[in-house]
Amino acid sequence: MFYLGVDVAKAKLDCMLLDSSNGKLKSKSITNTPAGFVQLLEWLDKQKAGNPHVVMEPTGTYHEAAALALADAGLVVSFVNPAQVRAFAQGLGVKTKTDKQDSTVLAKFGATQKPDAWQPPSQSARRLKALLTRRDAVADDLQRERNRQEANNFSLTPEAVSESIAQSIAFLETELNRLEKMIASHIDNDPDLRDKKDLLETIPGVGPRVAIHMTTLFAGRTFDSAEQLAAYLGLVPVERQSGTSVRGRPHMSKAGPAHLRKVLYMPAVVARRCNPHIKALNERLLAKGKSKMAAIGAAMRKLAHLCYGVIHTGKPYDPKFAA
Repeated sequence: MFYLGVDVAKAKLDCMLLDSSNGKLKSKSITNTPAGFVQLLEWLDKQKAGNPHVVMEPTGTYHEAAALALADAGLVVSFVNPAQVRAFAQGLGVKTKTDKQDSTVLAKFGATQKPDAWQPPSQSARRLKALLTRRDAVADDLQRERNRQEANNFSLTPEAVSESIAQSIAFLETELNRLEKMIASHIDNDPDLRDKKDLLETIPGVGPRVAIHMTTLFAGRTFDSAEQLAAYLGLVPVERQSGTSVRGRPHMSKAGPAHLRKVLYMPAVVARRCNPHIKALNERLLAKGKSKMAAIGAAMRKLAHLCYGVIHTGKPYDPKFAA
């Protein structure tokens, strides 16, 4: 069995091919472009590696094109947590850090740990994610311009600057409205996406924005349990205790995508009042003396669990359901 460790950078991919039967290693460096992906596939064919198991770390957006190209070519692709890989490298006694060494560690990690295969999202899910990413970027730009406009109201700003800000706000508002219509139309035209969004919106506290973000997540990734979803989102508590001297306060892991935690925060705050399950959880934690922030973190985690529940069962939210 062959394992291909891929260290991802903006301009290039450093690859290390490991033959697990004899431990031999062969390296290849390619550009992080479609032409480079073709070159890599041709090189693998020359090495008679068959369909190696590809192991890489998710690196912003730079890994996406390579992962999709390799998966579309029939290779098994796995994404691994960088923290796990660092711990694995320390266990191997690796002290140096180079691109070639990192790709070697990834290949060995794949051979020994055999991480789960990544399921590439459908074309429809990819388009929805791209549209949503752009929508959020425009919304952030719009908020920054509105903040500048508010600040300018309290300062002696030239009229030309005020007009420029007003024109920018008008353009961004139009573009945001256009993107939101495109997203709504795309979801409506895809039965699977539409059904997921409708199910999610049956949960008290989950509005259209949260429903769209979670629909995009569920369309692009598969989760085996609600706990796995919460762990991916970085919503699980992490404890730090050892012996009698170390008694660290539990804190949220925050190991997953920060933008999804940001999206879930205010809905969780609202759900503490309008969602029966989360309201009961919140009251129970506060009665035990937990802080309000800890209760909100638990509410975010519970909201994620409920999102998984309606998608997994294919049934609308039931306020009378008891786990």
